[in-house]
Amino acid sequence: MTQVNRVQGGQIDRNTPLKFKFDGKSYRGHAGDTLASALLANGVRLMGRSFKYHRPRGPLSAGSEEPNAIVTLRDGARAEPNTRATTAELFDGLIARSQNCWPSVKFDALAVNDAASDFLAAGFYYKTFMWPASFWEKVYEPIIRKAAGLGALSMQEDPDEYDKGFRHCDLLIVGAGPSGLMAALTAGRAGKEVILADEDFAMGGRLLSEQMEVGGKSAFDWTTQAIAELSSLPNVRLMSRTTVIGAFDHGIYGAVERVSDHLREPIAGKPRQILWRIYAGKTLLCAGAIERPIAFENNDRPGIMLASAMRSYVNRWAATPAQRVAIFTSCDDGHRTAADLHAKGVEIAAVIDTRADTPMSMDYEVLAGAQVTNTKGRLGLTLVDVQLSDGSQRTLECGALGVSGGWNPNVHLTCHQRGRPTWDGGLSAFVPGGTLPPGMSVAGAASGDLSTHGALLSGAKGAAEALGIKAVDTPTADDTPAKQSAFWYVEGCKRAWLDQQNDVTIKDVKLAYQEGFRSVEHLKRYTTLGMATDQGKTSNMGGLAIMAEIAGKGIPDVGTTIFRPPYTPVSIGALAGRMRGMEFHPTRLTPSHFWAKERGAVFVEVGNWLRAQWFPIEGETHWRQSVDREVKATRASVGVCDCTTLGKIDVQGADAATFLNKVYCNPFAKVAIGKSRYGLMLREDGIAMDDGTAARLAEDHFVVTTTTAKAGPVYQHMEFVRQCLMPDADVQLISTTEAWAQYAVAGPNSRSLLRKIVDPEFDISNEAFEFMACANITVCGGLRARLFRISFSGELAFEIAVPSRYGDSLMRKLMNEGEEFGVVPYGTEALGVMRIEKGHAAGNELNGTTSANNLGMGRMVSKKKDSIGTVLSERAGLNEEDALKLVGVKPLASKDKITAGGHLMAMDGPIDAAHDQGYVTSAAYSPEVGSMIGLAMIKSGDARMGEQMRLVSPVTDSEVVVEVTSAHFVDPEGGRQRA
Repeated sequence: MTQVNRVQGGQIDRNTPLKFKFDGKSYRGHAGDTLASALLANGVRLMGRSFKYHRPRGPLSAGSEEPNAIVTLRDGARAEPNTRATTAELFDGLIARSQNCWPSVKFDALAVNDAASDFLAAGFYYKTFMWPASFWEKVYEPIIRKAAGLGALSMQEDPDEYDKGFRHCDLLIVGAGPSGLMAALTAGRAGKEVILADEDFAMGGRLLSEQMEVGGKSAFDWTTQAIAELSSLPNVRLMSRTTVIGAFDHGIYGAVERVSDHLREPIAGKPRQILWRIYAGKTLLCAGAIERPIAFENNDRPGIMLASAMRSYVNRWAATPAQRVAIFTSCDDGHRTAADLHAKGVEIAAVIDTRADTPMSMDYEVLAGAQVTNTKGRLGLTLVDVQLSDGSQRTLECGALGVSGGWNPNVHLTCHQRGRPTWDGGLSAFVPGGTLPPGMSVAGAASGDLSTHGALLSGAKGAAEALGIKAVDTPTADDTPAKQSAFWYVEGCKRAWLDQQNDVTIKDVKLAYQEGFRSVEHLKRYTTLGMATDQGKTSNMGGLAIMAEIAGKGIPDVGTTIFRPPYTPVSIGALAGRMRGMEFHPTRLTPSHFWAKERGAVFVEVGNWLRAQWFPIEGETHWRQSVDREVKATRASVGVCDCTTLGKIDVQGADAATFLNKVYCNPFAKVAIGKSRYGLMLREDGIAMDDGTAARLAEDHFVVTTTTAKAGPVYQHMEFVRQCLMPDADVQLISTTEAWAQYAVAGPNSRSLLRKIVDPEFDISNEAFEFMACANITVCGGLRARLFRISFSGELAFEIAVPSRYGDSLMRKLMNEGEEFGVVPYGTEALGVMRIEKGHAAGNELNGTTSANNLGMGRMVSKKKDSIGTVLSERAGLNEEDALKLVGVKPLASKDKITAGGHLMAMDGPIDAAHDQGYVTSAAYSPEVGSMIGLAMIKSGDARMGEQMRLVSPVTDSEVVVEVTSAHFVDPEGGRQRA
C-alpha cells in the first residue's frame, strides 16, 4: 500500500523498508518507525475502540501516555495484548491487530453501548446490578466477565525468557531529553558513575521532535553529538528502551529494559525484558512534560490528537495524520505545530486559538478568540465546527485536528513515596513539591522549566548540586518563556471526553459531584477517571479542573490523587524474571539426585527440594506397583533412602544440653554421650511445632534433626531462643543441612550391609551400638562419617551421614555392596507408607493445630522443668476429655479406600459438622496389612479401639465403614527396630 501520508525529512531509515500487518492487511514502513507512525503514514487513523462505549479511536499522543491506540502485537504464544502502538517499534514481519472490538474495528457490535450511554453513566454498575440478587451469578457476572478487559491472553506458555539484575551508580538520570543529556554530560565529565535511562528507543526526548537550534546546530545534530560523547565515557551507562517504573525505599529504583521487544523474537540466549533494581546515590528526574488536551464535543474521533504528537509524527517520523490539518490551541505551542506542518507541505485549514491576542501568520489562517464546538466523521475526523469570536459558526474540512491546552510537568515518580505536587499558578499546572523521595531532585520541564534553554541549564545545575561538582557550560537554545493559560473545556458541550480509554466525560464528573463523590480519590473510583493503563496522564488535570469549578474552589484546594508504581504497565514476565516453571523458586538437589535420575526415579517437589518419589523398574505400569515393591523389599531385607533433606542443626557449647532442655518439652539435660533422643518442640502457645532427634556426640556437641518442611523455621526459632531468651548461655548454632549427605539404611539386613562399608574398628553390633545410639565413625577406609541408630520405618535401621561431596559416591557404594542382599532404593512414597504403618507423626499430623495430647505424646511434656510451651500446653481447651487423639483406621472391606482429609462420623446420625468425630490426616495402601490404612484424629480416639465409624468425603463423594485401631499397624511392640 502507498504511504499516502509520508512527508519529506524525518529520522527514519528510508533505505530499510519494513513489511508489517495490521488487522490482516499488509503495509510498509521504515526502520525507525513506530507502529503508530507507520499506520498514520499509510493513511490509517482508526486503531482501536474505547473500553466502555466501544467508540472508534486513533492515537492521541506519540508516547507512553497513549490512552487510545492499544493493540495486540505478534500472534501465537508471543502475542502481547494491551501494547501502545505509539511506543511499539516497527520490525520486519510485525503482526498487530486491534482489540476490544468484534467482529472488526470498523464494525464493532458492542458499539451499541454508545447508543445506550444514557443508561451507562458513571456509577451505573453500583446501581444496576444490585437487584434482583438472584441474577448476579447467572446473569450479571457472566456478562460482566465477558465484557471486561481489553486484550486477550494467548493462553499459551510464553516461550521467551525474562531476567532480573542489579546496578549501582552515583547519579541516576531519568529521561534523556535536553535536561537529562546536560545532566549526564555534567556528571560524566566529572568522572561520576552515571546511568542515563530513557523509555524511548532513541535518546533526545523532545529534541528529536523539534525544528530548532541548540548550540548553533540543529537539535538532532546536537543530540547525536552529545550521545556520542556519553557513549565514549566508560563511567556512563546509556540505557535506552528502559522505563524507570518506580521510586522505592533507600534510593532503589525499578526499571524495565525492553531488550528484545523490537525484534521478531529474542536473539538466542538473550532475555526479552530485564527488570533492573538500580541503587542510586542521587537521582535526577528529567522526565519532561506531557501536553494536555482540551475537552469539547466529540473530541475523541480518530485524527484528533495532541499538537505536540502531531509535530513528533511529522518531524521525527515523517508522517502526517492527514493532508489537511487544523490546530486548536490555547497557547503558543499549537502555533509551533502549525508552522512545522506547513513547512513539510501539509495544508493548514486554520489555527483556532482561544485567546484574543494570539499571534498571526502569513502562511495560514488564524482564528483568534475561537473555539471548536463539535466534530464529525464516523470512523475518522472529516469536519470541525468552530465558533468564532463574534459568535458565528464555521465548519472546516480536515482529516486531523491538533489540540494543545498547555503542558503538565511529569511528576509521577516524585509521588511514589506519598509526596504531593504543588500548584504553580503561572503554569496552571502541578509541579514537584513537598516531600520527594530521598536523594531525588527534578530538572527540566518536569520541574516547570518549559523552555529548551531552561531545561539545559537546570539539567546541568541539577547534576552539579546533587553531586557537589561544577556545572558545565550550557549551549545556547531557544529561551522563549512558556506562555500557557488555563483552558480546560469548551462550555455547552454534551459529551466531551476527559479519559478517552475509560470513556469518562465532563458529564460524569458533574454527576460524581452531584451524588456526593467530591473527594479526588472518590471521583477517581466512582468515574474510573485516571484508572486506565495510562494512569490519567492526559486526563487527570481536566477532571480536577472541572471538579474545582463545580465546587467553587481552586484546583490546589481540590488537590490531586497519589500516583503509584509502576509508571507504565509492566509485563508479569518481567516481574517474575526467571522464576517460572522449575525455576519458580530455587530447586535444591539431594546428593544422590543424579544417581537417582540414572535409575529412572520419579521426582517430587518437597519444599525447595527435589526428592525421588519412587523408582520404577521394567514391567511396572503403575506407581503403586513400584511403591509396594520398595516397601516389601525393605521390610524383607534392606532398602536405602536419601534423607538429606531433613534439617540438621549443630548445637555446640557448654550450655548445649541446657539449651535443648529449654527448646524441647521432654528432658534433654541428661542425655548420655553417644545416645540420641526423640524430642517434641512446642510453640509458645503449647501447640506442637516439630519433632525430631537430638544426638549427643560430645559433652558440648549435639546434632539436632528436624522435619524437612520445618528445617528453616525450627532453626529460626532456636536462634530466637538463643539470642532473646537465653542470651547469656554458652551455646552456638549452625545449620548443617547441606553440609552432610544422609541416608536411611533400613531392614533386617541393614546392619549386614553397613558392616561392609563401616571401618572394622567400629563395632555396630546390637550390644555395642544399641537402639538410639550415635557416633562419629569412618567408612570406606577413613572417610569421616556419622552413624545414628534411629528408625522411621519401624525396622532395624540406621542413618549414615558423610560430607555432602561424597554423597553420590556413598549411594553408589551402598547399592553395589548391597546387591547380595537384594538392596533397593526407596523414595518418599514408600517412606510415607512405612511411617504410617508404624504410626509416626509427620507434617500432616504436625499441622499447627495439634498438641502433644492430641498426638498421644502428652506424657512427654515434662512437668519437672521449664520449657517453651509447657505451661500453655496445660490449658483446659487442649486437655478436654473428648480431645482429638491420634489413632489408626482401616476399612472393614479391604477393597475400600481411605481418603486423607475425610471426616469420621458415628454409624448412626446425621452427617454434618455438628456431629463430626474427627478426620483422617494421612492414608496409604499397606502391603503389610493388605489394605489401605490411615492415621486419624478422633475425639477420645484412644478409648474407641475397635469401634466402627463412617468415613465420609463430600469432596470425593465417598462413604466407607472403617474400624478404629492402634496407630501402630506394624510391630507395635518395637522388637524389629531393637533387633
